[in-house]
Amino acid sequence: MLYLMMAIAAWLVWREGGWKAQRRALGLFLLQWLLNALWTPLFFGLHRTGLAFAEIIMLCLAVAATVRSFWRVSRSAGVLLLPYLAWVCFAAALNFTIWRLNP
Repeated sequence: MLYLMMAIAAWLVWREGGWKAQRRALGLFLLQWLLNALWTPLFFGLHRTGLAFAEIIMLCLAVAATVRSFWRVSRSAGVLLLPYLAWVCFAAALNFTIWRLNP
């Protein structure tokens, strides 16, 4: 459901002028998507919980910047990303707990 909401949000922003007009907003979206994809192998594959924690903090910041950027283009697009931001922040808290409990 989160990925569907993310896709709809990106589409709402894209339809307001495409890449030419929304380069920053859509670029932030791609950045957070890349950071999202990197977290799983760091945490689960390599078991680098400390590095994964640092990376997920960057992801939280990137998602927050994306929400803000999307909100400026389309309030609906910004709202659609809020559950994702909440989920990533929750995952960061869990990541921190696991990292500290398993040095």
